[in-house]
Amino acid sequence: MTSSLYIHIPFCSAKCSYCSFNSYAGLEGLQPRYVECLCAEMENVASSGGVESLKTVFLGGGTPSVLPVDLSGKIITTYRNCFSAMQDVEISMEINPGTVDIAKLDFLHVAGVNRISFGVQSFIDKELRSIGRIHTAEEAVVAVSMAGEAGYENVSLDLMYGLPGQTTASWHQSLETAISLGVKHLSLYQLTVEEGTPLQQMMHGGIIQLPNEDKLAAMDDITRKLTDSAGLRQYEISNYAKTGYQCRHNITYWENNEYLGVGAGAVSCVRRSRKRNIADPVEYCDRIEAGKSVVIEEENLDIEASFRETVIMALRLNSGFSVPGLTERYGINALDYYGATLEKLIRDGFVEQQAGMIALTDRGRSFANLVMSELV
Repeated sequence: MTSSLYIHIPFCSAKCSYCSFNSYAGLEGLQPRYVECLCAEMENVASSGGVESLKTVFLGGGTPSVLPVDLSGKIITTYRNCFSAMQDVEISMEINPGTVDIAKLDFLHVAGVNRISFGVQSFIDKELRSIGRIHTAEEAVVAVSMAGEAGYENVSLDLMYGLPGQTTASWHQSLETAISLGVKHLSLYQLTVEEGTPLQQMMHGGIIQLPNEDKLAAMDDITRKLTDSAGLRQYEISNYAKTGYQCRHNITYWENNEYLGVGAGAVSCVRRSRKRNIADPVEYCDRIEAGKSVVIEEENLDIEASFRETVIMALRLNSGFSVPGLTERYGINALDYYGATLEKLIRDGFVEQQAGMIALTDRGRSFANLVMSELV
């Protein structure tokens, strides 16, 4: 049964040069109409049944915090009217530091948002400008401070390394600044150059240059040292948290459990059936208003395909996956299924087996994509 809900807000103040997500700048006039349609979709989904009391809700994008508070409030009110929720439900919202003030943070906190993920990316202004971010380093520091004033205890920061012109020293400075702010969670991502983005065009045109592999490895070393010293424990390839502050919503994905997604481009996965909504927000609204389905793609996974996907996703977690747990869930024993392939990965030091759990080693996490390609 489904117990996690993702709500997609596709609006941004400006599109970052590296971004390939389903997000759009300059559509402020569409926001009221979109929110009406989004709420209608939630009502339709709720009426179809099959949703347990929600454990997690995640408002992502795009930049959900660009919405005026009345529209944000309508979304949260509709979700509460449509679905029951656990008493300790985790309600997360992605926020750009340049789009909030203390009044908006106060409103969201009173409305029920109890976890904030600030998309900071860097505390170096030159680096922020290089990737098209709309906020400054100082605004990010102030935003985190305001979140504390508004009563948020569970605050996460997103940072990126491998940025144009970034050095090991500047990465150290950004990460050290983030840790000094006392947040409970960090998501630390290596920049990926996505197909068709302005960043890719700039790189191919020789306008920018990214750090080489040696610098990236040195940045990884800095990450391990600083997060360990701060008591931020790695629990997933890119995520670090104080004890008890791991992102419960994202763990739903990494454990390949069921989830609902509403909004333009959102994805749901229920009973091994994955459905994707139409991405264009205008067409999404047209379909909702016409009483048509917004689902444009559906994939039904067989048991083996779902099993392999669960293995791959779980290996992102430091804890890995439980061999007995997967056997109970799918009727497939991972040791027998992968046989010599898994034995070789263990022998080569990429994977370890302890007390019925299979997980990547420290070495394996450095070559995670290679390991996972062997098991897909």
